[in-house]
Amino acid sequence: MERDKSVGVLFICMGNICRSPTAHAVFRKLVNEAGLADRIVIDSAGTHAYHIGNPPDERSMATAAKRSIPMADLRARKVDFSDFYEFDYLLVMDEYNHQLVTELGPREELHRVSYLLDYAPEVRRKDVPDPYYGGSKGFEQVFDMVEKACQNLLAEIKRRQGW
Repeated sequence: MERDKSVGVLFICMGNICRSPTAHAVFRKLVNEAGLADRIVIDSAGTHAYHIGNPPDERSMATAAKRSIPMADLRARKVDFSDFYEFDYLLVMDEYNHQLVTELGPREELHRVSYLLDYAPEVRRKDVPDPYYGGSKGFEQVFDMVEKACQNLLAEIKRRQGW
């Protein structure tokens, strides 16, 4: 990945078809609206290789479409060791994936790993629930949580970068 950008953000869940591509698409929209697309690299990945190359879950894309958030162009991939050097923020969706990511990464780069919902304390939870086995209401809930966190994340990045 080309790292002439100022900041790299990677969103991580299990299969990279529901939560992490949702965060990827939501954050990308916010970054584009802020005019910072040339300064922030955004990607998403999964801790498991179940869905490599597949687009996001249809229910995620339908929920995104209702909110005018494009995400059909995203494709699932697996987290790679190099991601710890490519991205400044590795944001996991839950405790299980946090554990897997921290086991994969080099000790000296683990400071880059945190929970996405650390940026949304008003949600009052650490884990973004996996909507995969639930109904459409679960996808709406995930989008609401992710939007709050992504708004706060972008504000934090802008503050730290002095933008």
